[in-house]
This record gives sequence, structure tokens and C-alpha cells, in this order.
Amino acid sequence: MADPKYAMVDPAVALETVLKNVRPLRHESARLPEASGRVLARDLIASADLPPFPSSAVDGYAVISGDHTPTRRVLAEVTAGVARDVTVTLGTAVRTMTGAPVAYGADAVAMVEYVDDLGGGEIQLTRPLRAGENINRAGQDVKAGQLVLAAGTLLGAPEVGLLAALGQEMVTVFRRPRVAVISTGDELVEPWEATGPAQIRDSNRYAIMAAVEQAGGTPISMGIAKDVLEEQRERIRLGLEQADVLITSGGVSVGVLDLIKGILEGMGTVHFGRVSMKPGKPLTFATVGEKYFFGLPGFPVSSLVTFELFVRPGLLKLQGHPEVRRPRVEVVLDHDVTPAPDRSEFQRAVVRWERGALRASTTGLQASGRLLSMVGANALLTFGPGEKKAAGESITAILTGPISRDLVINHHAACK
Repeated sequence: MADPKYAMVDPAVALETVLKNVRPLRHESARLPEASGRVLARDLIASADLPPFPSSAVDGYAVISGDHTPTRRVLAEVTAGVARDVTVTLGTAVRTMTGAPVAYGADAVAMVEYVDDLGGGEIQLTRPLRAGENINRAGQDVKAGQLVLAAGTLLGAPEVGLLAALGQEMVTVFRRPRVAVISTGDELVEPWEATGPAQIRDSNRYAIMAAVEQAGGTPISMGIAKDVLEEQRERIRLGLEQADVLITSGGVSVGVLDLIKGILEGMGTVHFGRVSMKPGKPLTFATVGEKYFFGLPGFPVSSLVTFELFVRPGLLKLQGHPEVRRPRVEVVLDHDVTPAPDRSEFQRAVVRWERGALRASTTGLQASGRLLSMVGANALLTFGPGEKKAAGESITAILTGPISRDLVINHHAACK
């Protein structure tokens, strides 16, 4: 049954509506150990050269490259972390370890493999050197005043290492969103509880909270709300009070006990209440003041697919990510697929690299309640309304996980 209050919107329009309304959260300071996975909120300008002094790239001897003296007297030995007040002149050298400062006067470092030790503190080079050879120059990596990392950069291992090298104990990043999650329904019990007649365990809330964490948010469990108007209204109020984003599961269709949309209409603005897609048609998005609300369908697959397509991009934008959409690739189908005749459809699939191409098989039965169809999937195949595809034809896939060269199991056949 259609909901006369809400026009059916195209999935692309729904996503644009979410992204148009979502604004990045405020900035905060994070200690370097907690910076990984965060998004830089301000440009980082180097305050000093990196490396800060000329250093040796090898174990060897610091010398003057244009010195043609047949033998050289070793003045001292310099190791990493030790500064020595010594100057190389014609006919001399300084034994220098990797990472150690290059002595004054030297303009190259001869590798130990190309040096003969003559004994008595004398050495002889077995090959000529060019100026600058085996020396890491001051400022070679970064110059003082240089833009090192731009605002919007996702901080991974190399970026965190660079911040540490530049002495950044604290870094300004976008705040992680707090995300409250509520499951609705009289039929739900906690996973550890025994089920009675007509009851099921609540899997959606735990799956959604895991997805929130994977998207960089901080999940807050708000428990199960029964199909009682006042209980759901109060739980929603509390969730919005505690979090930046509130996600509910169930209660957004057109049944007698689907109460969520009516509650939201009295609290904020419902931007859409139906999306022309399968699975996930009753998806609802609303804003309440500066808070964001996603009403996800109750079926487990519908809940996770709509999270992937609409909630995840919203959470990434809140955190300042410059790119919030998953990569899309063209894949070759292993088998015929007949999607929904009247709506866009997103079928769960396994994409793998095989025989010189990206190939895809669906994960079997695509029913909205079959959570197993999400397990092992690394892509969503995108079908337009009634867009049938035959084996060997190409289709666009949204990659939701890594592609494995070794994954050659035909999931379509295995899961039938």
C-alpha cells in the first residue's frame, strides 16, 4: 500500500537530499595517537625543515667529493642521535652511521662497501663520489612554511607519521558523530533472551551499530522501543538529545503500528519518506533542529543496504570526508539476473578478479529478510527498473569491500 503523504523519490535524489542537508561537525583537538582515521580540519603548515639537518643515508664516511687525496685520515665517528663538533677538510673523513648528521665541510658519504680500511686510522676510497651522494639534505622532504597536509585529508599511517616527524602532539580534526540507534517493534527481544511465540531477536540494532563504528561514528544503543506512540516519541527525544544522528529500525512503513513518520512530523522536517528502490522503499530522512534522523526499514537486509547507500555517506560528510561515495566499477555478470520491474534494485554480490576482468555473482536469494545475502558480499549491483541482464553482460557495481583475486567461488550457485 502506498503512503499518500510522501512522493516516491529516486535513490540519487534521496542521496543528494541527505548530503545537501548534512553539515560537517565542529572541530576538536585530538592527540596524535587518536588521530588515525580522522579528517584534518585545518591546513598544516610545516614550522621547520624535514629532515632538520643533513644526514647520512648509509653507513660510511663523510668526505669532500672533489678531494683527490689518495688516502684520508679518519677524524671521528658519528652515530645517529649524536652531534660532534668536527669539520672535514682535504685529506680527512668522518666515520658516519645511517641517520647521523653529516660533518661540516663534507658534501658526500662514501658507502663502507667502497672504502678500504688501511689501518692506523687511514682509509682509501675505491671509487669516486659526486657531490650530495648518500646525503639526505635538510628540508629534502618538507620545507619550513610548506603546506604539508590540506584540510580534508584523511589521516592514515603515513600522515600520522608525518605529523609526528613535524612535532605535532595535537591535531585539529572534525569531531566523530555520536549516533543513537533504536530498534522498534513488539516482536523484538535482546539476542541473549529466549524467544516466545511470534518473537524474534533484535539483530538490526547490533548490525547498525557495527556499521556506524566502521563509518567512523560512535554508536549509542537506545534499546528496543515497543509499538507504543508515547514510548517511541520519548525514546526518539532522548536519542536526539544525546546524539548528533538518530537511527531507528522499523516502524516507517504504512502499517497501523508504523508510528515513526508521524512522530517526526511533529518534531522537525521530513525530507522524504519513500525511495523508489529495492530493498528499502520506506526509508525516511528528517532533520530536527541541527540533528539528523534516518528511519530505516525493519527487514535486516533493507536496513543495512539503506545504511550503506544513504547513512554512511551522511556520517562521512559529518566527519569532513571530501569523498563520501563508494567507488563504482563495471563488472561482468556470471549469470542472468532479473531485478524488480518497477524500482531501482541493489543486489548483493561478490566481485572478484578473474580471467582478466572483474566478474560478479549475486549471493543467491535476494530476499529483504535474508541477512545471509549480505555475508561475504563486497558489492551492490545497480539495476534500473526492469533492467534485465544476461550472463556475460556488464553492469555497474558499487564496491563495499576489497576485491580478492583468489575468490573464485560462484556464490550464486553455492547459495541457491
